[in-house]
Parts: sequence; structure tokens; C-alpha cells
Amino acid sequence: MRPQEWRHGYDLLKETGLLSGTLYPLLMRMTDHGLVEAEWREPAQRGRPARHAYRLTSTGLALARAAGEDTQSPSFKASPA
Repeated sequence: MRPQEWRHGYDLLKETGLLSGTLYPLLMRMTDHGLVEAEWREPAQRGRPARHAYRLTSTGLALARAAGEDTQSPSFKASPA
């Protein structure tokens, strides 16, 4: 997966395992904070509804990379499950 490619919400739901009531509010907040951009996409097949597509902004990508580095540092301690 390329980090800044456009993705539909349904694809993100399947990949993350989050419920729609969790994912979509997160995407809206991340969009409000300039971490994600969203746009309406016309359907690939006639008769289907338009859908939102999402992708990380450069700011969002930098934050995601920094967060990934933090979790790989020796001082990172995951909380108990």
C-alpha cells in the first residue's frame, strides 16, 4: 500500500477492523485537523452512489511515520492488553 493513495472508507474498515461508528468520526476529525483529505468520487459503475475517498496529507504522513518510529524505539512500552 502506498501511504498517500486514495482509499474508500469501506476499504479502511476492512483493513483496520474498526466499526463505522468509530472510523468515520476519526476520519472527520483528522480531516478537520489537516491530517487527512477527503473528496467525493463518482462511482466506477453506473447506478452506484458516489463515495468519499480519503488519503493522508503530508502532515498526516509525517505524523504517522513519527508515531511508527516511537513504537519501534526501545523505550516504547505497550500497554497491557
